[in-house]
Amino acid sequence: MASVGQSEKLITVEEYAQLPPSDTPTELVKGRLVKLTRPKPHHGKLMARAARILDEFVEARDLGTVLAGDSGVFTERDPDTLRGADVSFASFERLPRDANLDEYPNVAPEIVFEIRSPTDRWSKLLEKVAEYLNADVLRVCVLDPPTRTIHVYLPDQPEFQLTEDEELTLPELHEDFREAVSRFFP
Repeated sequence: MASVGQSEKLITVEEYAQLPPSDTPTELVKGRLVKLTRPKPHHGKLMARAARILDEFVEARDLGTVLAGDSGVFTERDPDTLRGADVSFASFERLPRDANLDEYPNVAPEIVFEIRSPTDRWSKLLEKVAEYLNADVLRVCVLDPPTRTIHVYLPDQPEFQLTEDEELTLPELHEDFREAVSRFFP
């Protein structure tokens, strides 16, 4: 621990990528490691479901890449921030087919899905949403299991909420994408 008056050394995404594997999940926020609570199985189930819904649509139309499981998304540089998106979609225009997925992509995905955990505070979640949007993500969808709703965030537009009897559209993905909100929740 740094003493008063001594500055903590910030690390870059490249240094973060070289860290040994850890049992504790982390994100890199403004050059600092931030420990996260490992999600509960219900969170993982919702993450898998959202990834499956997106991936089936994307694969059938050869649109791009769907990533899940807290894959790294750059939101800031100098100092670096690398957030772990629950599910994301990047078109082949942004992330080419031959991109090296053993490294963190230096581009933002078009769409990010986050699943709200019971311990998540809305204020912290909204900070993360703002980071994604400021990093050029076009749409952020936050699944809220207790209310079975999806909160949708777009750059420079008010947030809106979809209930389980409505449909989610993702024009950034494809004009034909329409999925019942209820399908995202078991």
